[in-house]
Amino acid sequence: MLNAASRIARGQSEVFRQLWVEFHPLATSDRALPAKLEQRLRQDRRFGSRDRRLYRELVYTALRYRSWLPDPGQAMEDAAIAAVVWLSADLPATRELKRSLLSDWPPAGSSIEERSAFLLGKVLAHADRPVLPDWFRAECPVAFTPPLNEVLVQRAPLWIRLQTGQPERVEAEFRAQGWGFTPSPDLPGAWRMEGDVDLTRSDACADGRIEVQDLGSQWIVAQLPLAAGERWLDACAGAGGKTLHLASRLGGTVRVFAHDIRAAALDELRLRARRAGLRSIEVTRTPETQAGGGFDGVLVDAPCTGTGTWRRAPHLKWSTQPADVAAAAVRQGALLDRYRLLVRPGGLLVYATCSLAASENEAVVRRFLERHPDFRPESAPLRVLPRARPASPGHTLLPSLYDTDGFYCALLRRA
Repeated sequence: MLNAASRIARGQSEVFRQLWVEFHPLATSDRALPAKLEQRLRQDRRFGSRDRRLYRELVYTALRYRSWLPDPGQAMEDAAIAAVVWLSADLPATRELKRSLLSDWPPAGSSIEERSAFLLGKVLAHADRPVLPDWFRAECPVAFTPPLNEVLVQRAPLWIRLQTGQPERVEAEFRAQGWGFTPSPDLPGAWRMEGDVDLTRSDACADGRIEVQDLGSQWIVAQLPLAAGERWLDACAGAGGKTLHLASRLGGTVRVFAHDIRAAALDELRLRARRAGLRSIEVTRTPETQAGGGFDGVLVDAPCTGTGTWRRAPHLKWSTQPADVAAAAVRQGALLDRYRLLVRPGGLLVYATCSLAASENEAVVRRFLERHPDFRPESAPLRVLPRARPASPGHTLLPSLYDTDGFYCALLRRA
């Protein structure tokens, strides 16, 4: 007769089996899978916050290792479910299930090779397959070797950026909440949060004293050579993470114009700017009318396939195809061609993506420089996170270097 813990584990395994049947077909076709999963979990009244964290972690782990699991159309057997639990992160939400299902399993190995060898001999017939799509090898060969291949199947950390001159207030609140954090030794004001925390419950978030922002995203703005009184345009601002960072540097003495084609994103940016008390930001739907003699700097954080975010969005590994990369590169080149016209002589055009695909990064910049010889790559050394890899032109921030998402950035100076 099953004890209470075993009955709970069996029920949780069955719920995960059902969720996987429902969601794994979307992995190759639906980039909105995370939002749909979150909606599904919140609509089920059986699930509390810990249940949602458990099933979210199991589904994301299965997506990370999707190539190892039974082929689509085959049922997720109990042994495969146990393998997913074994591969999942050790979190408060997963520990009881791990304890119940894995009492005779060894700890998961530290390398993909060790995990593969154990599962291949025990439960998974395909555990020797690559955990990345084969087409990506031509775009980022280093992703298929340690340490990057190890990092790309790990959960992404939660980074925040302090947006206050009183970090001790934030620290005191986090300590009171029991939240652990580690300040980055490489970038002042960047903190890595430990464990699962709900920052929306904090006064620091409500008051705009912190912003959730990956360390790699912070790197883009932190390395820029800003000067007081300059005028900058964030041309693809979205909800404004980099806009806020630009405006908060140098005590708000840099005036920042923010543009995006998505009105809802700009509404969110306005809200975040008011919350943070940043008055040097101006949202514009027509940046050309604000250019005057040209901006001192234009940031083109271009829409991309997001291959640098596969840690936190593992479904994108399977829904992204080479044709998507090629189409993104065409759009990115067009954006650079448009916004170069708004850079003053001697000003800076900054091109950035959250992609690790060479076709979206250095290849786009090289073609742009061939079309526009009045721009040249900035050769100044990196101000922060100097281990970023030279990409000729530009630099690539690999997730394995500083525990970040993957980013590319090139600084282009107009003659």
